[in-house]
Amino acid sequence: MSEISSIDLVELTNNIKAWGAALGFQQVGISDIDLNQHESHLQEWLDNGYHGDMAYMESHGMKRARPDELVPGTLRVISVRMNYLPPDASFARHLKNSEIGYISRYALGRDYHKVLRKRLKALGDKITASLKHTQYRPFVDSAPVLEHAIAEKAGIGWTGKHSLTLNKEAGSWFFLGELFINLPLPVDVPVEESCGNCTACLTICPTNAIVAPYTVDARRCISYLTIESDKDIPEALRPLMGNRIYGCDDCQLVCPWNRYADITDEEDFHPREILHGQRLVTLFSWSEETFLHNTEGSPIRRIGYEKWQRNIAVALGNAPFSHDITALLTERRGMVSALVDRHIDWAFNQQQRKRSALERENRQQHRLIRVIEKGLPRDA
Repeated sequence: MSEISSIDLVELTNNIKAWGAALGFQQVGISDIDLNQHESHLQEWLDNGYHGDMAYMESHGMKRARPDELVPGTLRVISVRMNYLPPDASFARHLKNSEIGYISRYALGRDYHKVLRKRLKALGDKITASLKHTQYRPFVDSAPVLEHAIAEKAGIGWTGKHSLTLNKEAGSWFFLGELFINLPLPVDVPVEESCGNCTACLTICPTNAIVAPYTVDARRCISYLTIESDKDIPEALRPLMGNRIYGCDDCQLVCPWNRYADITDEEDFHPREILHGQRLVTLFSWSEETFLHNTEGSPIRRIGYEKWQRNIAVALGNAPFSHDITALLTERRGMVSALVDRHIDWAFNQQQRKRSALERENRQQHRLIRVIEKGLPRDA
């Protein structure tokens, strides 16, 4: 483009970062498109089947690591991050209360895909207004893009052992987005990896899905099981899921760098009361119409009602015994699908086992009381 030679690309880059900040991004970085160093790891991950049933991961192959194959003409990728940690996260309180449905904190507000994509498009439009022949394409977790590798090259942060991007000032409670662009902008310098010897995320994972540092087996990951997988959740993993009904935050919760994370200023990411800290029996009682209404504009809606019911059924099986739960499971059976019914049956059996265990414990306590009473003096 002839007009590139007449423009100061350093000044344009500074403007891009200023425009990004004004649009609500906490950080903007520039990466080149050479990601070949990640191809062998990506191929090994695919060869091991760690992508599970996400066939699109395999079908796109190495395009994920080759931005100019995805969007011909791409010379740079503008990587952005936006904080999403809500003001009232209630992590521990909700995880410890097994009667509450725990939803990953990124999903409690408005769908981040829509929020970030709109802002990225606005950023692209500002660049085009400054340089009219600019071509760009925004992505927010919606195409074969190695977003964490790009963020790393763009100086946004480093890739942690849980495979998420970490930043010393922001931890990992942020969304990433990318703007593929045909301008030879000056690139940023990657930051130093700072996980050190810490293995807290590997240790805390409820299902041992982080099979090695920087490697996640999606087939064991609760986020994959509750969001991506359309199949039956493996029975061996169900008890490990606890009350997590949409995603999982454990590996982020335990990360020391998240002590420095800031609360988001974006009201779109603040928790919806209808989703935040709700009882499992309430959520399971929703009709499909209620589900669609209550999740309108939310990332949760994309999993659909069937998987929503499947996930909650598992959580109800993991909850303490309750007559209300067993009655609700019986009532809901046959109302959605065979997939949901199989998880309802499992949950009902789990509840019955807990009921039997409680009855045994009560009988033992009564026997102990009688023994004690028989051995006491009459006037005791």
